[in-house]
This record gives sequence, C-alpha cells and structure tokens, in this order.
Amino acid sequence: MYKPKMILFDYGHTLVYEPDWNYIQGEKAVFEHIISNPNNVTLEQINHFSIDLFNKYEQFRKQGCEPSALQTLKYKYGYFNLEFDVSYEEIQQILWDNTSWCYPMPYIERLLKYLNDSNIRTGVISNIGWTGNALKNRLDKVLPNHNFEFVIASSDYAFRKPYKMLFDLALNKAELNPVEVWYCGDSIKYDIMGAHNAGIFPVLYENKEVSPSPYTEIQDTSIINFDYLHINCWNEFIDYLLECD
Repeated sequence: MYKPKMILFDYGHTLVYEPDWNYIQGEKAVFEHIISNPNNVTLEQINHFSIDLFNKYEQFRKQGCEPSALQTLKYKYGYFNLEFDVSYEEIQQILWDNTSWCYPMPYIERLLKYLNDSNIRTGVISNIGWTGNALKNRLDKVLPNHNFEFVIASSDYAFRKPYKMLFDLALNKAELNPVEVWYCGDSIKYDIMGAHNAGIFPVLYENKEVSPSPYTEIQDTSIINFDYLHINCWNEFIDYLLECD
C-alpha cells in the first residue's frame, strides 16, 4: 500500500483524551461573568437543567444531527434570563476549559511530527457539540506544534459521522480524491464505517494504555467486512507508514 497524501483524525481518544469532567466547576467559572441574574438561579439549578437539556438533545444526535454548544448555551442561560459581560463564544470556551482538560494520546506528537516531516498533510473531523473554533483553540493548546490544515466540528455543519457529508467536506477542502486520504479514529460505528462509506481508507486506533472514554461504545470488529488497518499505538502506525512504498 502507498502512503496517503493526507491523514485525517478524529479528536476524542484519538488525538487527545479528557479523563475528568466537572460540570459544576465549569458553571462556577461561567457564573463569574454574570452581570444580571434576576431569578437568583444557582449553580445546582443550572447543572440540573443542563443535564436534562443534554438528554433531550440526545435524540437528535442519534438521528445524525449535531446541536451546537452555542445553541444549547443560548437556550440554557436565556431560559433563566442571565446576562454576561462576555460573548457566548467566550462563555463556551470558559465552560469547556473549566469543565475538563485534555492530554495528548501517547506518541501522537511524535506521529504528527513524522507526518509533517514526510510531507503528509493532516486535518481533523470530529463529532462534537463545541464549535470548530473552540476545538481548534483546544488543539492549539494541547498540541501546539500540529499542522492541521483544517478542523471540522460536526456542530458547525449539523451533520454527524458516520454520514459521509463531513468526509466529503474534508475532501473538497483538501482538493483530494478519497483514495489519497486515510482516516484515523477509535470508533467502528462513526469513524471506520464513516470513512469507508466516503471511500477513504480507515484506520482503527484502539489504545490500551489510556482508559476508554465514557462515551465509547462496545467495539465489534467482526462487523467490518472491508480492508482497514487496526493499530494499538501511534508508534506502531509510524512503523507501518515507514514500510509503505
């Protein structure tokens, strides 16, 4: 097999992992920017409302649609008539940064350097409620030396993987044919099936060193009936690429 001209990556548990989530802590940081709270809503009330709202939005995600965090925040805080001294875009970043932090997956920085040195282009496609700008800001912080040409977040376009629209968008941005691109991700349902349906060669990444995300579904490779690459470590992926013509 020949080396691809470009490799696209999933975000969560592929490039980075987010081990701890503290929603109250995130809301507490947001509350510091409130300038009007006419109903004296509490952190606990907001948190409970957020969980209920997330569960309501889940029915849309299951249908392949992605409500954005900005829509959620505008509804949630607007419902309680809260006003802030910063924009909703800034509130989104404050909430995410204080709810959780992320860390690079083992050896991902070495892989990205190898790809850049080898003139293999890179980009990101993620199923995520946070906007593409927020996602890029986070990647810039945790992987400051990346060279991603673009970062595609499903929330910016309404569609979620495995539907091929996001993959088609990436191919058009890159001006490449599907056979020239590979896609790496940790989900068989969203990443492997999605890439294959778009004609892109899929790479299933299952790291055994980092605890799975709470959102990771049970994986069953027996349902895959097409060619794909299965790796457990990014160093292993580098070795594979070195063997390609």
